[in-house]
Amino acid sequence: MDLKDIGEFGFIKRFANKFDSFIKEEELGIGDDCAVMPINETDNFVVTTDLLNEDIHFIKDKISPEELGHKSLAVNLSDIAAMGAEPKFSFLSIGIPSHVSVEYLDAFMTGFYALSEKYKVPLMGGDTTKSADKLTINVAVIGQCKKTEMHLRSMAKEGDLICVTGFLGDSAAGLNVILNDLELSPENKYLVQKHHVPEPRINEGMWLAKQKSVHAMMDISDGISSDLMHILDASAKSAHVHTEKLPISNSLRNAAIKNNWDPVELASAGGEDYELLFTVDAKNFDSLQKEYKTHFSEEIFIIGEIKQGQAEISWFNNGKNIIINKNGFNHFAKS
Repeated sequence: MDLKDIGEFGFIKRFANKFDSFIKEEELGIGDDCAVMPINETDNFVVTTDLLNEDIHFIKDKISPEELGHKSLAVNLSDIAAMGAEPKFSFLSIGIPSHVSVEYLDAFMTGFYALSEKYKVPLMGGDTTKSADKLTINVAVIGQCKKTEMHLRSMAKEGDLICVTGFLGDSAAGLNVILNDLELSPENKYLVQKHHVPEPRINEGMWLAKQKSVHAMMDISDGISSDLMHILDASAKSAHVHTEKLPISNSLRNAAIKNNWDPVELASAGGEDYELLFTVDAKNFDSLQKEYKTHFSEEIFIIGEIKQGQAEISWFNNGKNIIINKNGFNHFAKS
């Protein structure tokens, strides 16, 4: 059997439950954006880690070292945000090929530091080692949250509205620009920037976590079509998603017309948007939207509803049932 036959999540499922007997009450291991470990009666630590490999997660010659340093931390902070937690500490391990210069590494750390400073997250340690050929980066982040404010993938309820914090598909479109060496028009520069320099929704995540009407929450790293399924699997629910409600930027719409891209496909399955995906009690949405606008001067976007039934997504466009063929990013999956 090859890994492509079962994919990333099929591989994880083969061993994840073997460790359940070691996990103590109130601890949470594999299966959410972060692991959860109680500190005391009121608070939890949440821990996440992400590995970035050259030519898999980034193309070294297409991203500046400062941008790479930012993104390496940002994708981990996004997981912390998805738990409604405040980031506290980071750890960085890096495998460095001999051809990478000290000046490149200095610039990488400049980008890493700038985002660390923004959210007051000190780098507490890590490891460095030699790599045979490619740059390899692993970051771990520890966050802290109140037990009463922690939001898991398993918390979605029937009748909840499915919501996101921002535009979808921009990052995937930016990757298309990079891979196809397209001209860096103003709209293409914007899309590439969204791919290279994602902004983790830390403040939004902590605010949403305090709202009783918000239930399940996670970040969007692999695309709605994949990430929403994690919520549905964990919550034992199904979902209806309305493609005409997917928030798509004007830059993506314009680029899609020029390049014959399908913006709905990019928005539903593109991945690496690092927006927050969450469910909200429908009767409280209007007040939540009003308060969110007051705090962040932005809107929350409704894209669908949580339903009873087997974990699956039914896609609609203006009330008509449609088929979405893309399933989001999955390491090792068949093409």
